[in-house]
Amino acid sequence: MTVAGDFRGVAPFEVLNGHVQRVPFVFSSPHSGRHYPQRFLDMARLDREVIRRSEDCYVEELFGAAAALGAPMLVAHFPRAYLDVNREPWELDPRMFVEPLPAFVNARSPRVAGGLGTVPRLVGEGLDIYAARISLGEAVARIEGIYRPFHDCLRRLLAVTHARFGFAVLVDCHSMPASIRTGENNLKPDFIVGDRFGTSASAALTDHAIALLSEMGYCVSHNKPYAGGYITEHYGRPSRGLHALQIEVNRGLYMNERTLQKSPGFQGLADDLARFAADLMALPDHIFAAPPLAAE
Repeated sequence: MTVAGDFRGVAPFEVLNGHVQRVPFVFSSPHSGRHYPQRFLDMARLDREVIRRSEDCYVEELFGAAAALGAPMLVAHFPRAYLDVNREPWELDPRMFVEPLPAFVNARSPRVAGGLGTVPRLVGEGLDIYAARISLGEAVARIEGIYRPFHDCLRRLLAVTHARFGFAVLVDCHSMPASIRTGENNLKPDFIVGDRFGTSASAALTDHAIALLSEMGYCVSHNKPYAGGYITEHYGRPSRGLHALQIEVNRGLYMNERTLQKSPGFQGLADDLARFAADLMALPDHIFAAPPLAAE
């Protein structure tokens, strides 16, 4: 069986878009996929439960109201442990592969050093995924067969949105372990809003996002410890009317991290995130518009 066969019965990703796009927003959930191909599990040294520890469980459901509100939502079904599209296309760890890596591969990024490259080496708390080294061809097939189509789809959604509305806002949705704390008084945030330190979205948009969540009573951190990954950094160009925010949700708010079961707080959080999305979409257009070109 091949990478294509891994998703013969389940699409590797899909776009949830309601009936028609009514707002200049695009949502994405790149890490919530939970279709674990048997061929992948056969390569792994971990069982099905342990290998899910890097998964952003149920995030696409938490933010699911976005489609009903008129925003397309790109949802991954492939798991993060199999392929991480929130990385550069060729962030690969040479320790994982039978063959030497080509010169164009980024083998020295901090994410690769941490075992979390495009094809991850580790899951959860530093657990090795694979029982043995894998072939470079395996990584190439996942990148060419799933990574590139995923990003082609996301790029197309943003381009169509920008052309139609004059600007586009990408909300990249994630979850984080309940144990995460910030350096500021060792607080445990409920949410982290990342804008790549002001480079991926307008300050006004970021400030409004933080304020909306804070006004609901949540503890919100800004960029610490997560400022946004490759998706936020790559697609956010506020000077061109392209904004990207990464939203991290504390898993302790909605699930049991040991059993991966939803907790009683799940529906209340989903309702709050529906209101958050609606209020974000209702912000005035001038917050998103690209600044006028300077006179020559």
